[in-house]
Amino acid sequence: MTRPLEGLLVLEFSQFMAGPTAGLRLADLGARVIKIERPVKGEAGRQIAIRNIFVNGDSLVFHTINRNKESYAADLKDPEDLERVKKLIAQADVMTHNFRPGVMEKIGLDYEAVQQVNPKIIYGMVTGYGSKGPWASRPGQDLLIQSLSGLTYLSDTNDAGPVPFGLAVADIMCGAHFVQGILAALIKRGKTQKSVLVEVSLLESVLDLQFEFLTTHLNDGGLLPQRSSVKGSGHAYLSAPYGIYRTANDYLALAMGDLYKIGTAIGVDLSMFDTPALWFERRDEILELLSAQLLTKTTQDWLDLLEPKGIWCSEVLSYAQSLHHEAFEALGIKQHVTLPDGKSLHTTRCPIRIDHQRLYSDVPAPRPGAHTQQIDQQFNLTQA
Repeated sequence: MTRPLEGLLVLEFSQFMAGPTAGLRLADLGARVIKIERPVKGEAGRQIAIRNIFVNGDSLVFHTINRNKESYAADLKDPEDLERVKKLIAQADVMTHNFRPGVMEKIGLDYEAVQQVNPKIIYGMVTGYGSKGPWASRPGQDLLIQSLSGLTYLSDTNDAGPVPFGLAVADIMCGAHFVQGILAALIKRGKTQKSVLVEVSLLESVLDLQFEFLTTHLNDGGLLPQRSSVKGSGHAYLSAPYGIYRTANDYLALAMGDLYKIGTAIGVDLSMFDTPALWFERRDEILELLSAQLLTKTTQDWLDLLEPKGIWCSEVLSYAQSLHHEAFEALGIKQHVTLPDGKSLHTTRCPIRIDHQRLYSDVPAPRPGAHTQQIDQQFNLTQA
C-alpha cells in the first residue's frame, strides 16, 4: 500500500517523548524519519526506562516510540558535522526539535537560520511552556506539566488531594497536536511554497485536553471541580451514575444515562431525585444507593440484565483480560518489530487506517548512528 506521506523527509532533532511520538506517527503514515543524534550515546531518551527494562542497549520506552526510523550521528557543536547536517536540512521537508528556548539559536539552527538553508522547510518546535514568558526556561516534564495545569484535581475522591494521571498524557497529547500542526503546515506550504513555523507546548496541550472543564470553570463563576466523596466516582463534573462500582465478584462501569431507567432496572427507588439537577447535587447519595445494590449480583448478572435494556455499562478489565478479549483480537492492534538479533519485540500498531488498511511496520528503532554512512552517500553530505 502507498502510504499518504511517502516521499516526505523528516529530520527529528527531538528527544524523550513528545517530539519522537510525533515522528513515530509521521513514519507510520509513510514519511522517512531520520533522527539526528549524538554520536555513540544517541539521544537522552534511550536511557529513560519503565521498570528499568532495556532491549539491545536501549530502554523499552525508546523502542516503543522510535521504531521505523533511521539514525544519523552528528555532533552539532562540531563545525564539520554541523555543515553536513545543514546539507541534509537543505533537502528535507520537515525538521523538529524540543530543545529549551535558546539552544538552537546557539547552535545556529533556529528557524530564521534554517530558512536561509531551506526556504520551504516546515520547522517544528516543542517546548514545555512556550518560547517566551516566566516559565519558558523551566524543564518541560510530564508530571510537572500535569501539576501546573490543574489536571491532578480531576481524579479520585475529594479528600485524595492532587492525583497525577498514570500515563505520560502531556507528552502523548502534545505529540498528537504536533502532528496536526505539521500536516496543516504541509498543506499551507503547498499553497504558498514558503516555509512554515509550527509551535506546540506541553502545557498548552494539557490545557486543551481539559477544554471542556476549563470552559465550564470560566463560565460557572469560577467554581472548582467537584470530586465526589464516593470511591469509584468517574468524573468531577458529571452527574450520577457515572462511575465504577463493586459487584459481588468484580466491578461494573456505568456511564451517563437515564437515572430512573437504571434505578428501575436494578431495583433501587430513586424517585426522590426527581430532577436532573439533583442527579449532580445529590450525586454522592445516589452513588451510595447504587453501590449497595450492585454488590448483590455478579458483574455478568448485571450485564445480562442491563445491556438488553440499552443501558450503557461495561465490565472492567485488566491488561491481562483486555489483551485477550475477542474485541481486542478483532482490532489487530498488536504487531511485532524484528530486532537486529532476530528476536521479536511486541508493541501496538498505528491506530489510523487508510483505505481500510491497517498500518503495520516491523522495522525496529535504530542504534545510534546506524544509518550515518548510508545517508552521507545518498544525500552527498561529505562532498566539498
